[in-house]
Amino acid sequence: MGSSCRKLSPVFNGCFRLIGYRFSESFSWTRLRLFYFLYIAVHFCVVLTPVDDINIIFSEESLLALNICLGFIMFGIALGIKPNDFKTISLNPKGVITGVFTQFLLLPFLTFVLVYLTKPHPALGLGMILVAACPGGNVSNYISSISKANVALSISLTAVATLASPIMTPLNFEFWGSALPATREYLRAFEIGFPEMLRTVALLLLLPLILGIWFAKQYPLIVVKIKKPIGVLSFLILLGFIAIAMARNFGVFRSQLSLVFLLVFAHNGIALLSGYFTGALVKLPESDRRTLAIETGIQNSGLGLIIIFSFFNGNGGMAIIAAWWGVWHIISGLSVAYFFRRCDARIKIATQT
Repeated sequence: MGSSCRKLSPVFNGCFRLIGYRFSESFSWTRLRLFYFLYIAVHFCVVLTPVDDINIIFSEESLLALNICLGFIMFGIALGIKPNDFKTISLNPKGVITGVFTQFLLLPFLTFVLVYLTKPHPALGLGMILVAACPGGNVSNYISSISKANVALSISLTAVATLASPIMTPLNFEFWGSALPATREYLRAFEIGFPEMLRTVALLLLLPLILGIWFAKQYPLIVVKIKKPIGVLSFLILLGFIAIAMARNFGVFRSQLSLVFLLVFAHNGIALLSGYFTGALVKLPESDRRTLAIETGIQNSGLGLIIIFSFFNGNGGMAIIAAWWGVWHIISGLSVAYFFRRCDARIKIATQT
C-alpha cells in the first residue's frame, strides 16, 4: 500500500499543478494508510440507505435555474465553435465518424454490459445508462487542449454530438434502459414521455448552440472579450449546482458513496479506454486517439441531472450517479491529461539521448 501511494504522488502533483495547486511532498503516507483502512471499516459498518427511499431535494425554481445554467453553458461552448469547424468533418471524416461511434454506440453498449455484469440497483443502473446516452461534457475541449490532443476534432465532435443528442440521447436511453428486465420494469413505473424528453433536450442544447454560433459570427470582437469569462463562470455555476445537490442530501450521498464511487470509477475508466483504443484500432494518429478518449470519457452529466429532475421526480439513485460523474470526470480528465503530458515528456527525453 505504501509503495503504491508513493508511486501516485507524481500523479497527484501533476493533476493539482494543472488546476494551480501543489500536492505537499511532506504528506504523511502513514496517515493516508490510516484513512484508507478507516474508509474500509466505514464501508463495511455503515448500513446503506435503500435506494428506493432516496429522493433528491430540488424545487421547481432550482430546476428552472439548472435549465438556464445548462443553456448558458451550451451558449458559452458555442461561442468557441465557428462554421469552419464543421469542415473538419470533411477533412477528417474517419476521426469524426469514430468519435460518434464510440460516444453514441459503443459506450452505451459497454454500459449495458457493465450494468448486466455488476447488477446494481435498477435506479443506479438507469443512472449509468442515462449518463452514457448524454453527449460530451463542456470541459472536454479544455481537457483536450491541455492533453495535446486534436482540439479541432474535439470541437467538431462537441458540435456534432450536440446536434445529434436530441435524437440519440432519448433513443439510447429508452433502448438500453429497456434491454434489461430489472431496469425495464423500473423505467415503466415513471411513464416517461420520450417525445417530450426529445423536445427538452433539443431546447436545452440546440437552441443555445445555434444562438451561440450566430452571436460569435455577428459580434466577433465582443466574443473575444467574453468567451473565457463565460466559460469559467458557466463551469463554476455547474459545479455549484452539483455541490448544492450533494450538500442538501449529504446523508444520502455518504451512505451510498462507496458503491457509487466504484461504479462511476469503472464506468468512466471503460469510457476513456474504449475511446482511446478504438482510435488505435482504426489507426488514427495519437492526438486523435487522445481526443476520442476525452470526448467519450467526459459526459454532459448536467443534462443527465435535468432529465432526472424533470422526468424521474429527482430519483436519488439516478441523481447520485449523474452528480458524482460530474465531479469524477473532471478528476479523471485532469489525471489523463497529466498522464499524456508525462508520456510526451518521456518520449522527448528518449529521442534526445
